[in-house]
This record gives sequence, C-alpha cells and structure tokens, in this order.
Amino acid sequence: MILFNSLAFLFRFFPVFLAIYYLTPARFREVVLFFGSILFYAMGAGYMALGLTALTIVNYVLGQMVFSADKGGVKDKNKRAFYAAIFIDAGALILFKALSGVTDKVVLPLGFSFYLFKMISYQADLFRGEITRRPDILDTVVYFTMFPQVTQGPIMRWNSVGFEKRERTVTVKAFNDGLFFFILGLGMKVLLADRLSILWIEIEKIGFESISTPLAWMGAVGYSLRLYMDFWGYSLMAAGIGMMLGFHFVVNFVHPYWACGISDFYRRWHATLGTWFRDYVYIPLGGSRKGALRTIFNLLVVWLLTGLWHGITPNFLLWGGSLALLIIWEKFVAGRLIDAVPLIGHLHVWFFIPLTWVVFAIPDLYAIRDYFMRLFPFFGGGINVNPGDFMKQLRIYWPYLLSGLLLCTPHWYRLIVKNRKRMAVIIFMTAVFWLSVYRIVIAESNPFMYFSF
Repeated sequence: MILFNSLAFLFRFFPVFLAIYYLTPARFREVVLFFGSILFYAMGAGYMALGLTALTIVNYVLGQMVFSADKGGVKDKNKRAFYAAIFIDAGALILFKALSGVTDKVVLPLGFSFYLFKMISYQADLFRGEITRRPDILDTVVYFTMFPQVTQGPIMRWNSVGFEKRERTVTVKAFNDGLFFFILGLGMKVLLADRLSILWIEIEKIGFESISTPLAWMGAVGYSLRLYMDFWGYSLMAAGIGMMLGFHFVVNFVHPYWACGISDFYRRWHATLGTWFRDYVYIPLGGSRKGALRTIFNLLVVWLLTGLWHGITPNFLLWGGSLALLIIWEKFVAGRLIDAVPLIGHLHVWFFIPLTWVVFAIPDLYAIRDYFMRLFPFFGGGINVNPGDFMKQLRIYWPYLLSGLLLCTPHWYRLIVKNRKRMAVIIFMTAVFWLSVYRIVIAESNPFMYFSF
C-alpha cells in the first residue's frame, strides 16, 4: 500500500508525478491527474482500481442522464437514472461493508466509503439542479479519482470553489503554501499520531482489566489525540497536495477540541463528512423543521448511519447512538445553559468525547465494560490496580501528549500558519520533514486509521 507517509510516495511517486504535471500544458493536466490517480490507487489497491474505474464510468453515464432534466421539472427517465445511480452506489457500499464484517479477508476497497459518498452527492446535486453546467467526462473522472482525496477524503463537492479546471492555476505561492501544509500534516501523523498509537498498543498488551484508573484516563486522552493527529494530519497533507496542483485549500477540521458542545464538535470534526450527512440525510428527512419528536428521530437515524458507516461491529452502533443521545441532550435540555455558560459546553467536549472514542476504539463490548470499570472504579474496578503503570507510561509519552494538547488549541496552530514565511518557521518545518523521514526509515509505516472506512 502506498501512503503519503511512505518513502515510495515522498521520493518516488509524488516528485515524478509533480514534475510531469507541471511540465504538461495546462489543457492536458487533467489527463495527467487522472492517470496518475489511477496509478496511485492501483499501487495501493491492485485490481480494485478496476472497480473504481468501473464505478466512475457508470456514475458519469447515469449522471449525464440525470442532468438532462428540463428546468421546469424532472422527467421520469431522469428519476430512474438518479435512483439507479443511488441504488448502485449505496448498494455497493452496503455490500462491501457487510462482507468486511463477516470475513477475515480484506474485501473493502481502499477508501471505498469516501469516493462512493462523493458519487452519491454528485448524483444528488445533479438531480436537484445544483450543478448548472453539464460535466464533461474528463472533469468527472478527475473529480471522482483524484488521488489526494480518493482514499480518505475530504469529501469535496463538485461545486467546491476551484474544482473546475478553468478556475485552477498553479502558482509559486500556492506551491509553497501547499508544501507547508503537507509537511505540517506529515509531522502530525509520523511524529505524534504514530507515537501515541504505541501507547494504546501498550495498554492493550497490559490488558484493560489490569490497568490503573489514571492510566485508563491517559489512554482515553492519548487515543483521542492519536485519532485527531492522524486524521487531521492526513487532511492537511491532502489539502497541501491539492494546493500544489492548483486547487483551493479544503478545510476538514476546525479545532474541534475547542468546540462548545458535542454538536459544535462534530461541525468542526471531519467537516466535509458532517455536512454530507446534514445535506443528504438529515435535511431530506426533515431536519429540525417538523417538531421535536421528528428532530430526535432524524438525529438518531443520522448518527446510527454514521456509526454503521464506520463499521458494522456493535461498538460503532453504540458509539453513534451515544453521540445522538448527547446531541439530543444538548439540543433540548442543556442548550440554554451551555449558551449562558460556554465553559459547560467545553467541559462536555473534554469529558464525553474521549469516552466515546474509547467505545469507538474497542470492538468487543465486554472489553469496553472492563475499560469503563477502570475509568470509573466505583463501579467495581480498583483505582490501585497496577498503581505504577501510569508514571511509567507518562515518562515516555508526555512530550507527545503535551504537543498534541497544544495543537488542539487554535492559538498554536494559527501562530505557526501565520508566521510560515518567517525563517525560523521555515527552519522548523524543514526539521519536521527530515525528522519525519527519519522516523519512517527506522520504523514500519503505520497506516492512516481512516483508510479502513
């Protein structure tokens, strides 16, 4: 599998691709991007690249039929094409998710959920008339397959500013900014997320029933930071590559741990996925326009589907259901109090989100029970179980925990971004890059967590 944080990508695929892309006349760059994306996907997923190509062609053909609706109303044939496209895309997603849950073999194609969500939104936007210019085949295949986003998002919309080729330009400034964000994301992934992943592995080796309460809480915080740095790091790398290719920066994270409440957290966390569920599931179900009971039902549907999107094991349903209940609690009970005292909303995030990530991380329900008995020892676990384990792990991982916590605040991130052209920051980012390369060389590459979704 070729990853952004691999030597094959950093020193072979991407430099060669970028050189060819820049040397190619602008009117042919979409062709280079398409073939480069298929090659990138094939290097990571082998024959599954044929499936991506087939789904791309099917969605283009059906999309052309959907687009041909008259402005005065949608014809039956366009409805049939739209429903056929949704049936194929959603059906393929459900089928492969189900197969991945009943077999030990890897049957879920790389990034399958992400590019199918992109295809579904494309068909819906065509059907609703939000795409006003008939997409040509080259634009469409590039949109579906472009390698910075095909494996893990962000889920770029067709109408995103700067997507259409006539709006894209390659500049020195865009290249420099893209390189900066790529290195920043690489550092988050390799220097923080990968190191914090070892902490969680150590806790698993000890056994959830044998860890102390302080270590259980440190593990919950560490896993939260690991997931954040892993996924935010990938999003920054993808956005940076896109900028180097002439696309605009796509925001996928907006400092979620600085959010004021669980709802606000998920408006900031993986923002493109959140807006996808809002625009194509929640609002079509009626949103919050049809009374409290219908709103509660719609929220439960959205979050249970979100859980199933991540996986079909019971812990994902429990994770999605618990988030739905927390959001319903905030919306209908605690909302006014949070508005009056924002600190309560922040405390909601800092207390509940790490607990939900524990549920997210552990597929076995009995193991989840054991972990929570250590988190809350008054439910049957002993706080003094293995009392020396916390300090032992803290001495090793405190630099990574502290760095992750600092990056969770918007202040440090904005300070780095604002001063990215200063010599001190340039030297710092150069050191981050080569230290990341050093880490990649001496350790096996740790795949991005969200590739499995």
